[in-house]
Amino acid sequence: MLARPPGRVALHQALARFGDWLARNRHRIRILQWGVVGCYVVLVAVPAFLPLPPRTAHVWNDLTLFAQFAFWGIWWPFVLLSMVLVGRSWCGLFCPEGALSEFASRRSLGRAVPRWITWRGWPFVAFVATTVYGQMVSVYQYPAPVLVVLGGSTLAAIAVGLVYGRNKRVWCRYLCPVNGVFDLLARLAPVHFRVDPVAWQASQRRREIPPPVNCAPLVPIRTMTSAGGCHMCGRCSGFRDAITLAARSPAHEVVHVAGSRANPWETALILFGLMGVAVGAFHWSSSPWFIAAKQFAADWLVEAGVLWPLERSAPWWLLTDYPAQNDVLSLLDGAMLLAYVGATALAWGLSLAALLAAGVRLAGPWSWGRFHHLAQTLIPMAGCGVFLGLSATTITLLHAEGVSVPGLAVIRALLLAGALAWSSWLAWRVGGTWPVANRIHRAATTGCVALAAGFSAFAWVLLFWVW
Repeated sequence: MLARPPGRVALHQALARFGDWLARNRHRIRILQWGVVGCYVVLVAVPAFLPLPPRTAHVWNDLTLFAQFAFWGIWWPFVLLSMVLVGRSWCGLFCPEGALSEFASRRSLGRAVPRWITWRGWPFVAFVATTVYGQMVSVYQYPAPVLVVLGGSTLAAIAVGLVYGRNKRVWCRYLCPVNGVFDLLARLAPVHFRVDPVAWQASQRRREIPPPVNCAPLVPIRTMTSAGGCHMCGRCSGFRDAITLAARSPAHEVVHVAGSRANPWETALILFGLMGVAVGAFHWSSSPWFIAAKQFAADWLVEAGVLWPLERSAPWWLLTDYPAQNDVLSLLDGAMLLAYVGATALAWGLSLAALLAAGVRLAGPWSWGRFHHLAQTLIPMAGCGVFLGLSATTITLLHAEGVSVPGLAVIRALLLAGALAWSSWLAWRVGGTWPVANRIHRAATTGCVALAAGFSAFAWVLLFWVW
């Protein structure tokens, strides 16, 4: 057996020590979480009751703009990035919703989690609903919708914690709108809490019984093989001398684990959610196709003598309605927004599904299991696209402050190219786990995934370079 290089041994030891430090310092982490909760409450609630900032306001002298930049310029895009780099550490160490839900659960009614909450489709449904609703009320631009969307989600998390489970994060495990996205992205993380089944079995033969570990997100830690559900809080580090924070290949979970647990709802979230609905949500305000379709619909309504869809709006909590800011969406605008996002999701999602289906078929007989497994290889491209879409808000806010990002176009192009290469590499590795006839079939499957990733990248090329 070859000895590990000294550098790798040192890395593994450092990670293990850090995991144990997290387990020993729960009190300090809790203080940090409450500090984040305090900042979160102020930034979500206070701006909603302040006048909208004047055009001369800046991030450093206006709380509303500061909160806007904190949430949409820093928090969302870089929390997504953190999932790929360090797993769901945000969830376990910083997330205010998770902390509040678990705190409420200490005083919970302790009811069993009902079957409707554990439905596997919630991550997809919640992501789509939150994304579309956020576009309808312009959540990135105005503080009142932020209070409705983020504040409403937080209140729901607390309510669920007060009713179900005890000292658990039932909301985070099943109902959080971004739980499914975080789950998928964390599968690419190069660090995870590794469970050694041999050491676990050995510990069961000892007389000493260690105190149980409270896994708040309800992960069965003994059989944990995925980083997707683990919140990286470190509470279980060192438990039974079998759980350790460790490094791993970024391809390991997608290639060797995801195939046995991928399901249709995860595939729908990747293809129709992250690579469909998200594209439509970021596209519509810049798309000439949206403008042409709306103009056609408006002309048709005028010719038919039906003017009320063009003249009427809805309350701000249903549809953007800020006349003083010259920002009002009519009922026609709202209907066309929904139609555009839905059409984009179907067009992109079905196209990607067709390419994946071709890749499965080129590798041998049809298998839904292989189809869902192959969809997992598109996680890097899906995550990259959403990160670029969210970071576009960061760039817009920085430009409003007179700050430009040098080489922005090159950075975006490199990110897209890197995500395409990553997805293709994962497809090649996944194909190697299938009983394909030869390397040509494996290359054909990889080519189909590369085309799917390229088609997804084309959506962002349209947004950043064509329109």
